[in-house]
Amino acid sequence: MENRWKIGLLAFISFFVSTSEYVIAGILDKIAAWVHVSVSTAGQLITVCAIANAIGSPLFVMATAAMNRRNLLILSLALVMVGCAMTVLLPGFDWLLLSRIVLAIGGGVFVIGAKTVAAALAPPGRQANAIATVLTGFSAALIVGVPIGRVMAVAWGWPVIFLGIGVLSLLAVGTVWFAIPTMEGETPVPLRRQLALLRNRNILSGFAITFFWQFGYAMLYAYIAPYLLNVTSVSERSVSTVLLAFGIATLLGSKFGGFVTERIGIPRSLIGSMTLQAIALVLLSMFTGSAFVTTLLLLLWGFSAWASGPGLQFHLIDHAPAAAGILLSLYGSILQLSIAAAGSIGGMAVQNLSVRAVPWIAALSVVLGVGLAAGSFLYGSRRKTDEGVKEYGN
Repeated sequence: MENRWKIGLLAFISFFVSTSEYVIAGILDKIAAWVHVSVSTAGQLITVCAIANAIGSPLFVMATAAMNRRNLLILSLALVMVGCAMTVLLPGFDWLLLSRIVLAIGGGVFVIGAKTVAAALAPPGRQANAIATVLTGFSAALIVGVPIGRVMAVAWGWPVIFLGIGVLSLLAVGTVWFAIPTMEGETPVPLRRQLALLRNRNILSGFAITFFWQFGYAMLYAYIAPYLLNVTSVSERSVSTVLLAFGIATLLGSKFGGFVTERIGIPRSLIGSMTLQAIALVLLSMFTGSAFVTTLLLLLWGFSAWASGPGLQFHLIDHAPAAAGILLSLYGSILQLSIAAAGSIGGMAVQNLSVRAVPWIAALSVVLGVGLAAGSFLYGSRRKTDEGVKEYGN
């Protein structure tokens, strides 16, 4: 494919601009100490960033719908550079909050624009694969960007992460200008059309399952470094290695989830992986005396959690294939809102209870998701059976 390297370039840029959002989870304790606030207070950085991404990015894209796509990519990279500069140069927690908003919108807009451009660059019949390539960069930020960030924070201090992302964004501006051709903007999808999908019971339940699944993951992940250091036997020196192994496990889990969903179907793969995630969270909260056991349970948790992702997305698309793009956009917003809720509620749990309570609350959320999934699939099965009986009777 002639434009394959350009799509790969968009995926790489998506990786490091998205890392600017998710890396906070792995260095929360470092930032809290730097700005002299509690870990629970620092957790609000995750909440603010997620809300800004979920709400601000789509609104920004709608407002710039007529803009040339290449110019939109450059503008979003400029926002990332501004956010990184604010993070490194401006002191105080309030400025850090503001910089998180700028970074969330800049990174979110770039990923949305990159998917559109990648689809336009791809030959007919390969658009979905091009979008998936860009999403790989986005997913890699969540999966491996965090542990890499932790390693850098321990070695050189956490501000160097954002300094590096800012420099890469500056280089990316020039690269995008020369590599990506000009593309006319598109007419945004009307909001009423997106909201109309929520009248579908299966789609609505799919979003609810997504929320509780991601909440259970983000709840502990937002406070994973403090939990490992204060509750388990994992040492400060080992945290970076453990998080890197965890990132690899989640990447393998995501690949396995797609593989197993195709072979045993959405209901069994989704319910099975979510159940395993809940069990892993409970065991992780119970067996904290051995660093080796903790690491194994952490890997099991990450693997099972990300194995649910493909099934959830296939579940949504299966009910409205013609609206796949809209559904995946809404799916991303649900993920961000869930992350925001997890960061906020997790902060309250850490402050009022203990960081030990976090995996228990996370497990409860996943169990709720399993219950919703089981009910949704059972209702769908009965409905299909009833329709079949009526058709046979006619």
